[in-house]
Amino acid sequence: MAVRRLADPAIQPESFAFTQANLDWVKRELTKYPPGRQQSALIALLWRAQEQAGGWLPQKAIEHVADLLDMAKIRGLEVATFYTMFNLSPVGKFHVQLCGTTPCLLRGADKLIELCRERIGEPQEVSADGKLSWIEVECLGACVNAPVAQINYDYYEDLSPERLHRILDDLASGKEIKPGPQVERQLSAPIGGPTTLTNLDDHAGPAAQPNSPLSDADAKRPGAPANIREAAVPTPPARDSSTNRPT
Repeated sequence: MAVRRLADPAIQPESFAFTQANLDWVKRELTKYPPGRQQSALIALLWRAQEQAGGWLPQKAIEHVADLLDMAKIRGLEVATFYTMFNLSPVGKFHVQLCGTTPCLLRGADKLIELCRERIGEPQEVSADGKLSWIEVECLGACVNAPVAQINYDYYEDLSPERLHRILDDLASGKEIKPGPQVERQLSAPIGGPTTLTNLDDHAGPAAQPNSPLSDADAKRPGAPANIREAAVPTPPARDSSTNRPT
């Protein structure tokens, strides 16, 4: 993993403190942990601090969380610089995390990376209008819908350069866009509709139409019990050379 460093001191804020609403949330969050184990809430609190700071973690925010949890500041820095879910420098209003792992690359993610460089700039740079930033990440866990990008909290799947370009333009202009697959498919279902379970089995009933997709109830209808079987029939012994011997 590449070395992750805090943002340049020139852009670091001089201070950070949770809002009262977030402090109330912190108090509730700490009640989830046994006495003496409140430091286990570190990741949750860092995530909240990142949200309040506009999508990234300034050094003062990390130190503020460490102080709230009564822990050494270096411990907070260790966690924040280890997990890539924490952004250590400012990001755009819409932060694009583009999957560059093998399944997405095989489906054209390299062209999406080129598009982001042309449309936004280098990884972790913020566009001039402050709307967009991007970074290449490891597997997002939606390989069947490759190539995939996570933008803020939503996934955008089955991307092509044209589709991603449209999404970026719509986000920058303030338009609402639909997350999920960007082609005609239901979630991770096959493109073009069902390709399996299209014939009803013997348990589906006489009213079933051939070549029609199974309903959820039909697909889960039980068959014959596994413990009921026909009686085993003994197999006669195999013939050998002794069979042809004269008596």
